[in-house]
Amino acid sequence: MFRHVHTGDAEAREPLLTGVTYLGPNERDPDEGEIIFDRSTSNITCDAGGSAERRLTYEEAVEEAGFGAFHWLLLVVCGWANASDAVEILCVSFLLPTARCDLLLSSSDMGLLTASIFLGMMVGGYTWGYLADQRGRRRVLVVSLTVNGVFGGLAGVAPWFWLFLLLRFISGIGVGGSIPVIFSYFSEFMPRLRRGAMISALATFWMAGNILAAGLAWLVIPRTWAHFSLGTLDFQSWRLFVVLCSVPSLTSALLFRLLMPESPKFLMEAGREKEATRVFQVMFKLNMRGKGKDLPEFGLCISSKQRGEQEETRTRGSRRERLACIVKKVLMPIKQMFNGPLKSRSIALLIVFYCISFGYYGLWMWFPELFKRMENGGSPCANVSLPSSLNNQSCYPVKMAVYMEGFIIAASNLPGNIFTILMIDRLGGKALLSCSLLLSSLSIFLIYVVQTKIQSLVLSCIFSGVSVITWNALDVLGTELYPTQLRSSALGFFTGVGRVAAIMGNMAFGRLMDTNCAVPVLLVSFLLLTGGLVALVLPQTRQTELT
Repeated sequence: MFRHVHTGDAEAREPLLTGVTYLGPNERDPDEGEIIFDRSTSNITCDAGGSAERRLTYEEAVEEAGFGAFHWLLLVVCGWANASDAVEILCVSFLLPTARCDLLLSSSDMGLLTASIFLGMMVGGYTWGYLADQRGRRRVLVVSLTVNGVFGGLAGVAPWFWLFLLLRFISGIGVGGSIPVIFSYFSEFMPRLRRGAMISALATFWMAGNILAAGLAWLVIPRTWAHFSLGTLDFQSWRLFVVLCSVPSLTSALLFRLLMPESPKFLMEAGREKEATRVFQVMFKLNMRGKGKDLPEFGLCISSKQRGEQEETRTRGSRRERLACIVKKVLMPIKQMFNGPLKSRSIALLIVFYCISFGYYGLWMWFPELFKRMENGGSPCANVSLPSSLNNQSCYPVKMAVYMEGFIIAASNLPGNIFTILMIDRLGGKALLSCSLLLSSLSIFLIYVVQTKIQSLVLSCIFSGVSVITWNALDVLGTELYPTQLRSSALGFFTGVGRVAAIMGNMAFGRLMDTNCAVPVLLVSFLLLTGGLVALVLPQTRQTELT
């Protein structure tokens, strides 16, 4: 019935939930969007080999499997992983007010700590993305989430700052892998007409992670009962908070290992037809449970480039030649991204990722400082605050305002997430991306102008709600602009670029906040404006087919 394929470990484990809704394979939207890849160049083989069975393309097989319980299970598992990444990244901002005293941190030390996870994400983003395109999405997700959780949790009991910093860096390597790969993996199970809305729904779990981090910090860090001694280690409540923040990543890795199959799109591209067929059968079984429908027998139009052929490309020369071959192979996806028809969109996405990452992560960490400057009135950049000695400050008792404001700003993501889910398939990712960047630019400019803390908090909430539309639109566009063999590598590469921009943004604010505060604030506004204009050159991908 099937071609000869690899029959190693079956990665299609059967989830536990039951199906609810079915989207017929013949349903089509009047506006099918733009097909941005030539299917004739995809090395797809549909020869039936003399048999009478139907042979389906990837998109046809996804539609045949229906839509229902499997996809809701997938949303929960992938969403929890996305939330765990948000918790791990944002937890630093909540532990700094108390950890700075226990670890004797200077302002430069705190800046280095903030940047450490982004440095790790920069290293891990492309590396994990490349491995996901070569070895499989699910396997990489399990490993990267485990790295994130294990080393993030160990950081909570690190007695020295240098060790805490190192463990946070390694944890960041894990985060850098799961963020880009999770969206590639998720999108490759989705029917074309539902893909945009479902990816937007997945992106809303970042808000859930943000709220979880703020709520957990509010619940744990101010409590004195969490203070005890472990030998020479003074275990304060913020250390318990760090350990608890690692739990979502570890549970996510376990869920992927036990419940979720490999991406069927990846399996088809790898020539593993039997495993891909098994995944579609599991999807159909869950989605159609209780409906009395049977999945007809079918074959798949798989990639003509088999995994065995890829392995034959290994070099048998000297160690230097083998190393040169490996480096060339690893960098090949980047070369492909910036050549041919992908060149213009890659350059545009490079600029957009840099602009939003510099502005979002650079400004986000400094909102509390801007609020502090406005307590007595005036523009946030009109009052120059002099750095004070750490010895003259007390970290206890913990002030609750920072967690309350963080919780409010995190919750303000909700309207933007709802808007994206409802409108992404109607307006398209390109329109939402450009418009949200332009509105974000305006909100940051107004933060420079306003005169009170309340006004600044309101504008910060507006920026939070609008910027989340930008990130959601990027998540959709990023998965649809590149073919399967480049998708995770491309998202990993752009994630790495975004981390470089985040580090530069934090450095710019740190150096200029006390001397010329207007420069970084207005620079963020300008970069967001630039990103919004550049986004207009991207192709429209509304409800396009994955290749």
